[in-house]
Amino acid sequence: MDNKHIYDVIIVGGGPCGLAAGIEAQKAGLSHLILDMGSLTESIRQYPRRMRFFSTAENIEIGGLPFPISGVKAGRDEALQYYRKAAAYYHLNFKLFQKVETVTKADDVFTVTTATGEQFFASKVIMATGYFTRPRWLGIPGEEQAHVSHYYDEPFKYSFTNVVIIGASNSAVEAALELYRHDVTITVVHRGDDFRSTVKYWLIPDVKNRVKEGKIKTMFDSVVTEIGTDTVTVNNLKTGEETSLPADFVLVLTGYIPDADLLRRCGIELDPVTQVPVYNKETFETTVPGLYVCGTVMAGIYTEKVFIENGREHAQAIIDHIMGREIHQVKELIQRI
Repeated sequence: MDNKHIYDVIIVGGGPCGLAAGIEAQKAGLSHLILDMGSLTESIRQYPRRMRFFSTAENIEIGGLPFPISGVKAGRDEALQYYRKAAAYYHLNFKLFQKVETVTKADDVFTVTTATGEQFFASKVIMATGYFTRPRWLGIPGEEQAHVSHYYDEPFKYSFTNVVIIGASNSAVEAALELYRHDVTITVVHRGDDFRSTVKYWLIPDVKNRVKEGKIKTMFDSVVTEIGTDTVTVNNLKTGEETSLPADFVLVLTGYIPDADLLRRCGIELDPVTQVPVYNKETFETTVPGLYVCGTVMAGIYTEKVFIENGREHAQAIIDHIMGREIHQVKELIQRI
């Protein structure tokens, strides 16, 4: 180990919360390395191109850097620019497109191993991997076909086609509204009896009025049981009636979950039901001393409870603990789960 460079901190994940951890490490004078399986803020890069954040700009700032925007809510491109500039301002140290496979500990040194077999070493490790890379698969026949996607980017690909959207959360509603306005025939299928209560408040009147006008079709209390080459089979959970819908494309927008397998391979204990990591609520240290969780990766199945606005605060508490300082008190929704 003597000939290996040992960082003070390795951060796995280059999203906003991972960047916040890097910034706090840099401020504390700790050597750091940020590893990400994709590009900088890869998850935001995969967001719909016209998406606007729920939080106001000041609530997703990191490192004390102002986030100036033209309106109240930041868009995808503005966020990508902001976080890139923040990373450059603080001279954060990256190795991108490095997929981490395992984190192991021996003799108080962590070994972080990537998919290519490359190894990096650190005294402390912060897992900030988020959840957007792991869609919730339905596990139904046909879901793996090329015309089926768990992500939505922009509407022009779908104009003058039939699209079935599975799900009724923010991503599903935003996609349905944007597609309808670009000459797409939309049907939303959802197992619940209405759109989810967590949908952004300004979207609800819009989508419900479009449904009343018949411009967006809905099939509530229903599930898709099979996806064919140009149709989907829908089963009504109340009546048992089975319906076949035309579907040139299918968007499975049923949410995302943290990579539980990766966390387990790193030695992190998870609640068997909720998949929430076992961690100290003040320091965010897991049952592996020196291994921390930061940001949305700690949400388990409750992904709606942790986001940039509250996840960014974890970084300061973690670095405070590493430095032996008084720990920043984080007030956030994750405490409720």
